[in-house]
Order: sequence, then C-alpha cells, then structure tokens
Amino acid sequence: MDEIVLIGYFLSLLILFIFGLHGFVMLYYHKKYKTVQPKPIPDFECKDVVTIQLPLYNELYVVERLIDSVCAIDYPKDKLEIQVLDDSTDETVEVAAKIVEKKKKLGFDISYIHRENRKGYKAGALKEGLAIAKGKYIAIFDADFIPRKNFLKKTLSFFSNEDVGMVQTRWEHLNSNYSILTRVQALALDGHFVIEQTVRNKAGFFINFNGTGGVWRKDCIEDAGNWHSDTLTEDLDLSFRPQLNGWKFIFLKDFTSPAELPSEINALKAQQFRWTKGAIETAKKILPLVWKSKIPLRVKLQSTFHLSNNLVFPFIPLAAIFSVPLIFIKNSGSHEVYFALMSVFVLAFISTFLFYLYSQKDVRSDWRKKIVLFPIFMAGSMGLAVNNSRAVFEGLMNRKSEFVRTPKFKVVDEKDSWTGKKYLSSKIGLSVIIESIMAVYCLIGVVASIYFLELAALPFLLLFFTGFSFVAITSIKHALSQN
Repeated sequence: MDEIVLIGYFLSLLILFIFGLHGFVMLYYHKKYKTVQPKPIPDFECKDVVTIQLPLYNELYVVERLIDSVCAIDYPKDKLEIQVLDDSTDETVEVAAKIVEKKKKLGFDISYIHRENRKGYKAGALKEGLAIAKGKYIAIFDADFIPRKNFLKKTLSFFSNEDVGMVQTRWEHLNSNYSILTRVQALALDGHFVIEQTVRNKAGFFINFNGTGGVWRKDCIEDAGNWHSDTLTEDLDLSFRPQLNGWKFIFLKDFTSPAELPSEINALKAQQFRWTKGAIETAKKILPLVWKSKIPLRVKLQSTFHLSNNLVFPFIPLAAIFSVPLIFIKNSGSHEVYFALMSVFVLAFISTFLFYLYSQKDVRSDWRKKIVLFPIFMAGSMGLAVNNSRAVFEGLMNRKSEFVRTPKFKVVDEKDSWTGKKYLSSKIGLSVIIESIMAVYCLIGVVASIYFLELAALPFLLLFFTGFSFVAITSIKHALSQN
C-alpha cells in the first residue's frame, strides 16, 4: 500500500512539476524579448469597411451597454457595419431589436439577426454572420465587453502588413475589485495575457484569439476553413489553423478592452468547465496537424504545452489524496531518500509565483497589493480542480455537451449585485459534494501534519483545504441565494 501512495504521489507531482516549470521558460523569453514591441503604421487611415459582430445569447442585463459602446467607436459610419447576432430565447430578443431600431434611426448600419435555433452555438452564429458581412475586417465583442472608442484606430493599422490575419487586445477588468472572487480571476487572466500571450507573440510562437476583443481579416478566417463548432472553444480552434497556414497574429499588451468578470462562482465554474473541456477537444483536433506541419520544432513544442496544459487538473486532486497518507508514511521513519528527492518539486511552485509576480509588475502600479493574492489564487485553482477535472475527462472521452455561456449581470462595483437575477442556477451538483469531501479529507491531513510536526507539508495541505472548502462553501452559498 505504501508503494502505491509513494508512486501515485510522485507521478502526480511530476506532471504538475513539468507544466509548472514551463513558467521559467515563459520568464526566460519574457526577459529576452522585453524591448520588442509590435509597430503600427503611424497616422494609418483605414478606408475599408469593418464589420463588428456581437454574438448574444440571453444577455438582458448588458445588451444595451454593449451596443451603445460599439456605436460610440470612432470610425466613419459609412464604413462601419454592426451585426447583432442574437440566439436569445427570452426578452433579450425584444430589448435588442428595439435598441437596433433606435440606432438605425441615428444613421448606423446595424442589423439584428435572430436565430431560432442555436446550431453551432457561438461559432454557428459568427459563421452565418460572416457569410453576409460587408467588411474586409471583422471585429468581435462578447456581451460583457465595453470596447474603447479608439479600438479600431489602434488595431487596424497592423493590417497594413498583408500577412497579418488577426489582432488581439488584452482584456481589462471592469469589476476586478468587486470581490475576492473577481480579484483572483483578474490575477489569473493577467498571467495569461501579460506573460503568455505577449511572450508567445514576441518569440514567434502561436497565440490564440481569445474569442472577443480582437479583429480578424475576413480572408484569414475563410482561408482557414471558417468557424467550426466541433469544440467548445471555437476561438482556440480557429486560432491555430490560420497560423499553420502562415498567417501572422499580433497581440497588443498595452491596449486593453474592458470586460466584466463573473461575480458568481457557479457562473465561473461553468465558464472554466467550457474553457477546459474545449481546450482538450481542440488539442485532440489540432495537435496532430501541428506535428505533421513543417513549422519549427520549438513552435511545435510550445504549441503542445499551450494546448495540453489543462491536463494538469486531474493530478491536483490526486496529489491532495496521496498527500494525506504520505504524512503517516513519512512519520514511520522510512523512505528518507524518497522524501529528500521530493523537495525538488518546490521549484514548480517558485516558477508559478514568479510567473504571476512579473505579470503584475508589468501592468500594475499597485502590483505589491495584487501579488499578495497569490496564495488565494493557488488555493482557488486547487479548489476548482474537481470541476475542471470532469471537463478534462469529458473532453478526452469525446462526450459532447451544450455550449453553456457565462451569464453577465452588469456588476461593476460594490453597489451592484447579481443576486435575484435571471440565468443563475440554484442546483448543487455532484462536484460540490466531492469538493466538500475533499475539504474534510485535507483537514485531516492538516491536523496530522501539526500533530507529527511535518511542517514542510503543512502549507500545501492548508492550500488544498482552503481551496476545496472555499469553492464548496461559496458554491452552496451562491446557489442557495437563488432560492
């Protein structure tokens, strides 16, 4: 039995170690290419038609804010087409249609396209809109975004290079200070955008369109085979196909598109589930194409890490499960060499910390206050691992599921609230029960660590316990608030 625990714990940490150390690779390239910046054409004036697509599905609370902000974008009206691609099944239909009619009377070329089915979900709506789009360039904004007025002026100049197929802007967070939940999400997303997207773009690796806040060359989308709906992350899928065909992407770290973060944990879990499962589906679809292509080996390796990093999630609860009996095994006084070797795995923790530290230092003047949240972020990532592990297994087993969009509630500051609003579930699912069991189980490990004075294991067991208990308790609390 001891051997099973020792081997299982070692293998779990080995996987986490390999992906964790990738942070050092990112930081190496971050330093190497720190002074490299994408260069737009000064005073560039685009004279082409631009189509802005707004995919919607039951967005009652934010649809007016979205359309108003898009119509405020600084671009000639005769060169701007706006498509409201609405798959809604509730009163959003009437609200959106009235707003569109109002904007039409003000001289905007705006159309309301309502589908009575959700064939292909978001990808299907974008594809149908693309077929009739007038624009040479296609900008896309999800319902929770408020694009800046100079969005098109800041992005379109990069298309003066005919090889550029897509320009992605960094997400900014409208409600990052709303709660501990949104603060931690902001930290996590900053790591992706400030380090991962920036470094990959500067170093010549593939980056991904993040589904919103970006502009495409229409020819690029069509050359890559258009939108596909066979994964839950249609944006990630479409990102790799054109780059494999030779198209270049640009990421703008220093220009942001503000958006609303999920303020309710079950909405966040639905979002994380979709992102995780979709990434696994995309990895299965795209990685064979990556390795068959003639791109450099370094790009193939980086793309593999990029597409497969969600595989770590099942190994997080496994590590937690094995860590508790490990306390008792270590206290028996055997396997000293094993435990001495295991100490090297702390390097992955250091790598992850530095990764997020530099992501905050690069864009936040108050980065010291932000990085203090790192232990909470780590605990939260551990707590969400049960939810995301299910997504990994479903993706690996080709189990198809509905595209569940993340509900938005126009929650920006402390005076706003999501409670009592539509779209939220009051269901307490199996994952919450498992999270609760894991919390109690890890508490046993915390008590055992204190009893046997195994202080080296205590911080990690505390993170496991805190993460699982926070996610479980908050999930139950937020679900019950809907009753």
